[in-house]
Amino acid sequence: MKITEILEQDCVCYPLQAADKPGVIAELVDVLHAKGHFTDRDMALQAVLARERTRSTGIGLGLAVPHGKTPACEELVIAFGVPEIPIEFESADGRPCRAIVLLVSPIDKTGPHIQALANVSRLWQIDAFRKALAKAESSADIYAAITRHEA
Repeated sequence: MKITEILEQDCVCYPLQAADKPGVIAELVDVLHAKGHFTDRDMALQAVLARERTRSTGIGLGLAVPHGKTPACEELVIAFGVPEIPIEFESADGRPCRAIVLLVSPIDKTGPHIQALANVSRLWQIDAFRKALAKAESSADIYAAITRHEA
């Protein structure tokens, strides 16, 4: 599975407007909700925030992957956001996040959820991708960088 098989180009947000972790998560949930991906926006948001309370999804190297499972969606959905100023996400390495990738999936579909988490992490390990992201000036630039670098 490629990230771009799930991530719609108009679900890439640059720049994110929110300046803190809860705000960014809500902003990305709203993007997916506006596209009709959730039957209940608040239920989806609460699923992600509840997961975040158990342990921060700030992976390190400037990446956060907040995620959750909820009956409010029928399939795995992804939103990708880049803030103008990196956001504190309580990351394992203490670095603020330059990219936030939100994943939300149905409760009963664990396989695609785990595979997407792994693919996002793998993509983030590519130095050329991180450099391309740092130079991006638009959501289209970010989507193109994902397309160019994903396996």
